[in-house]
Amino acid sequence: MDSELQIALIGAGIAVVVLIVAYNKWQERKHRREAERAFKSEHRDVLLEPQIGANATAERREPGLADEDGPRRFNEAPLKRSAPAMPNLLDARADCMIHLEVIEPLDVQRLWQVQAECLAGLGKPVRWFGFNDTENQWHALGPDSTGGCHWFCAGLQLVDRQGSIGEADFMRFTGGVQRVADAVMALPPGLPLRVETLHNAAELDRFCADVDVQIGVNIVARERQFEGGEVRQLADQFGLRLASDGCFHALDDGGATLFTLGNLEPELFAEDGMARLVTRGLTLVIDVPHVVDGVAAFDRLMHTASGLAERLEGSVVDDNRAPFGTDAVAVIRAQVEQFQQRMARHDIPPGSPLAQRLFSA
Repeated sequence: MDSELQIALIGAGIAVVVLIVAYNKWQERKHRREAERAFKSEHRDVLLEPQIGANATAERREPGLADEDGPRRFNEAPLKRSAPAMPNLLDARADCMIHLEVIEPLDVQRLWQVQAECLAGLGKPVRWFGFNDTENQWHALGPDSTGGCHWFCAGLQLVDRQGSIGEADFMRFTGGVQRVADAVMALPPGLPLRVETLHNAAELDRFCADVDVQIGVNIVARERQFEGGEVRQLADQFGLRLASDGCFHALDDGGATLFTLGNLEPELFAEDGMARLVTRGLTLVIDVPHVVDGVAAFDRLMHTASGLAERLEGSVVDDNRAPFGTDAVAVIRAQVEQFQQRMARHDIPPGSPLAQRLFSA
């Protein structure tokens, strides 16, 4: 009885094992078929297929969108326009500059009108430029400018003889240009750093103050006063021309002022008033940063002063009414040369357009 029971139990165990093995095999085959279906591809594998021939070549097709005329290739994306360099008439040391870019050409008159509203009240000059794509160059913009541009540039002058810009000017300028960009739908402009800009402006202003020299030489009457008619005649003989500022100007070959001759008294010289004018003194002034060759200009000034004093029977004196002797002339001449050399070493040549702007009133 026990033997039969044992045999029955052994047989049942073997049957269970067989069933388990068979079930595992079935599951394995099922999973393999699912995996094969998942990885099966309709595309040919050219690496596994035999080559048609030694010189056989496969046609290369670009990705495209199908339409009724056949495959259509994607157009290459247009190259992004690169921002042109800053205008030559601006200087990174002397101007706070901001680029503006518009997608479609913008009428320059539209920009000119908008900027006049957004930048009103600034204490320093602002200049605008438009980039001509055809000519590949910048043009200064003004109330009469025409045409359209993709690129514009605004430049706020940092320094003049009134000093450097302050934080209020910086914020008004950058904020105003931002409003211009919004109004004409330009791309957001890259704005300069406030701290760096104000620091550079202060440094430049300190240098300009150190070399900002104007030298005056006076001719005073000894016994008789100077009559306007005679002054006018002598000024003509020395090559001086009366200008709208009420002074006679000595000009170089290019028309730039070397020095001026004015009235030592408050009344200005005027074309229709010279015949009745009477004065006890004249003053000659050279603006050193504005003159290309300061030494030569000073020599001409002293020659003119001596000649006028002799003809008018006056005396050449300084602002303290001390006579101008040979030693004083030599000292001042050396100072003029020294100041102009400092400007040249600082890459602000005397008489250059940059110097004319920085040493403007």
